[in-house]
Amino acid sequence: MGQEADDVLRVEVLGAQHDRSGFKSGVEPLDRYFQAQAGQDARKKMAAPFVLVLKDGSIAGYYTLSSTAVRLPELPEAVVRKLPRYPLIPATLLGRLAVDQRYRGKSYGRFLLADALYRAVRSEIASFAVIVDAKDEGAKRFYERESFLPFPDQPLKLFRPMSDIEALFK
Repeated sequence: MGQEADDVLRVEVLGAQHDRSGFKSGVEPLDRYFQAQAGQDARKKMAAPFVLVLKDGSIAGYYTLSSTAVRLPELPEAVVRKLPRYPLIPATLLGRLAVDQRYRGKSYGRFLLADALYRAVRSEIASFAVIVDAKDEGAKRFYERESFLPFPDQPLKLFRPMSDIEALFK
């Protein structure tokens, strides 16, 4: 990833010790959420925010995880055939993922995504897939390169089956 061998990347649960004020991803809604709402969401158990902390203590990026559900008819027919006929299928929502502009080009987005997938697959809570709502076509392409599949009628909503994610970490 281009960092020095002694510069270990750490992903931590967002806490009061993390200074979020200078974070700028270049996507205003993601920055506003992180600076003003992420802490409240964590306290209210609406989302679990995680931060990528560099050696100097600066925050290079963040993501959030929470529980969600998907309606069976939203999924591709090939996937539906393999699932029980429940009206809602449990999933994990990767709600937000952003990297500070100062640290672009260092693969920190991929590092954060891998950390999020690892946490999701390690969870003891049932989840069929990790779901993302891409903000735009660029974000969609990022997730598609990481083997996420689009929902048939919602091209910016993508998923990666948990069975696929489990295979990554074996």
